[in-house]
Amino acid sequence: MRLSVPLPQGVEALYGTRDENIRLLETALAVRTRMANGTLEIEGEEPGVERACRIVTDYTELVREGKVFSSAEMASYLRIVIGDEAVTIRALVASGRQRSFGKKVLTPKTINQCRYLEAIERNDLVFGVGPAGTGKTYLAVAMAVSALLSKRVSRIILTRPAVEAGEKLGFLPGTLQEKIDPYLRPLYDALFDMLDAEKVEKFIEKNIIEVAPLAFMRGRTLNDSFIILDEAQNSTPEQMKMVLTRQGFNSKTVVTGDATQIDLPSGRKSGLIEAVEILKNIPGISFVHFDEQDVVRHSLVQRIIRAYEAHGENAANARQLRLRLNEVMADADPANNPNPAKTNSPNA
Repeated sequence: MRLSVPLPQGVEALYGTRDENIRLLETALAVRTRMANGTLEIEGEEPGVERACRIVTDYTELVREGKVFSSAEMASYLRIVIGDEAVTIRALVASGRQRSFGKKVLTPKTINQCRYLEAIERNDLVFGVGPAGTGKTYLAVAMAVSALLSKRVSRIILTRPAVEAGEKLGFLPGTLQEKIDPYLRPLYDALFDMLDAEKVEKFIEKNIIEVAPLAFMRGRTLNDSFIILDEAQNSTPEQMKMVLTRQGFNSKTVVTGDATQIDLPSGRKSGLIEAVEILKNIPGISFVHFDEQDVVRHSLVQRIIRAYEAHGENAANARQLRLRLNEVMADADPANNPNPAKTNSPNA
């Protein structure tokens, strides 16, 4: 099959540096392309050609409308739309626009942040998984506030496991709410950043916004709600299943977590890791994976994350090497060999 797409002036980003972008399109969709008389001819099997044609047409229409792409930006967009047929370049450009979330105006700072916002808009269950500082919780709270203020939902439910981060705090004084508030403080911080303090307090007083530990979710059905499970790596498999099955009609759930910062007791499996594995092929559920390139805190944070990842890989390689060495030594030990070879020793 062969289709042609007229190309306007200024489409250098489609090809990219040394044609790397067009080669990415060709390789991923198993098509061949060539320029001829101001058009891009795309040839190959029908499904690949049709997808490539849609992508290029979307791109050329945006260029005609005045959108300017950089080669690196186009490469990022192509990787996303090739990997997820439901996403378009136009949708990614639109999701990257400035958005108003209460008193805050935000612009996604990375492609994965754009993809994350797009996924939350399109799906009723979204997992945002990645390192600290990538905006997983902050953007989820922003989307929840936007949905509440535009009356698309009638309440926000913010929850996270009450798990201590590597240290025992012991007895905490005060009421039950005062005891659990320290664990939920990051969620409050995001809320106060989006809304005036008086409005937050009013919403909490009327249970329009509810901030509660994960243990309080059992037995409930949450209709017309925007539910955020934060720090999900510290939920157990039972807790994860419980909170995911709370979702009712006209509700969205966003699950955020960092699989490298699990604070559960030794031997306990993370509900987040299990859920990603179990639910990965279910339609209607979206998974957005962040990496160190999406960190929007101090530039040192990116380097710290990369250093820890490299250390973890080196430690894993060292463990594998020790295990292999132990196996070799065990095989060479005569005590482990029931039929030792005869020798030519005079004492034999």
